[in-house]
Formats: sequence, C-alpha cells, structure tokens
Amino acid sequence: MFVFVIKPWRCLTISKDMLLNEGIRAREVRLIDQNGEQLGIKSKNEALEIATRVNLDVVLVAPNAKPPVARIMDYGKFKFEQQKKDKEARKNQKIINIKEVRLSPTIDEHDFNTKLRNAIKFLEKGDKVKASIRFKGRAITHKEIGQRVLIRFAQACTEVATVESHPKMDGRSMFMVLAPKNDK
Repeated sequence: MFVFVIKPWRCLTISKDMLLNEGIRAREVRLIDQNGEQLGIKSKNEALEIATRVNLDVVLVAPNAKPPVARIMDYGKFKFEQQKKDKEARKNQKIINIKEVRLSPTIDEHDFNTKLRNAIKFLEKGDKVKASIRFKGRAITHKEIGQRVLIRFAQACTEVATVESHPKMDGRSMFMVLAPKNDK
C-alpha cells in the first residue's frame, strides 16, 4: 500500500516580486538549497521536484538575474521571521513631531519668555520646533527686525537645541527650525 503526501502548491506573489513554486515563469533558475549551497542551474520542474522531496517551497529571490535565482526554503517560516523583523524595527523607531511657535517682530519681553519656555519644553520632549514670524502690513519692509528676534530665540535655546535651518523668508513669513541636542 502506497501513501502519497501531496503538498498543495501555493502560487502567489510575495512583496517585491518574489514568486513561489508554480508562480515562477522562468524555464531555468539558479537554485540554492535550504543550507545555502548552490545546486547550479536547474529547470523549473527539477527545482520543484527537489523542493517537494524535502517538503519546502521554491522562492524566486532575484528575478532580474540571468538566469533568475531561486531558493529552496520554508516560505511560512520566512514570512514569519520577516514580520518579526518588521515589528522589531517599528518598535525601535522614534517619531519626531514638529511643533510651531509663532512670534512677531514687535514681541514684548514677557511674551518672548513664554514662547521660549514652551519651545524648550517641546525640545526636551524630543520634538523639533519651528519658530516663525508672520509679517503684517508694512512690517515686511523691515525683515531684519524679525531676523534679530529669531536669532535671539535661537541663542536662548542653545543649551537644549541646535539650529537645523537658519532664518529664511517664505512669502510673508520668516521661519527657523530648531532640533533637540543629542546628549547620547
């Protein structure tokens, strides 16, 4: 009595044009086995037979090569490991927000200190700060006053921040970006 174990061939596309088993369209592939050793150039059917014997999948890893490179591997395990790596990478990434502090060319001392305190609080939390000045009416003719306010603001933040972009004009407003200092 013979018992045949038939593995259902999965024919699907993986992200970035990786193909599996019957989905591979090339006639010949350069085959790499599950241990990383090259088996040479084989026909697609030979590669599928070899993979069936060890109960694994044939995955096309370099479709643009001449001939395309295919690897014998457990696709389910590969996909699981890939998801684990992606999850770990997302966990370690840091999201940096940009907070805006609006000043005016004729800002008073108390208002300036209040805006400065808020900016320092944002920088200590790890966010970037965009300090901007909006010129109203004829105030735009005296851009140097606004630039002096922004430079004074940057000098007041030197302990916790570095200037990422110096004061620049953009339409009727002037802005500057401060980034938190790395003390690592």
